[in-house]
Amino acid sequence: MSENAVYAIGAAVVMTISTITPAIAQGLTSKAAMDAIARQPDAAGNIRSTLIVALALMEALAIYGLLIAFMLISRIGA
Repeated sequence: MSENAVYAIGAAVVMTISTITPAIAQGLTSKAAMDAIARQPDAAGNIRSTLIVALALMEALAIYGLLIAFMLISRIGA
């Protein structure tokens, strides 16, 4: 297997893991927030703002994975 193939497979694995895991975490977090809002509607504003911050931090993981994948792809053919 050539060095370029290893970089391409590495980029694919990085993108797969960095998109699937935050997506699962975002789904579970949103579910928990909706359950919390259903139990305490008065706290909906605080729960919603905390949820948005948590989702933004989880999405950053996917962006870091994309950055690493771009770095690996840039090594192909270099």
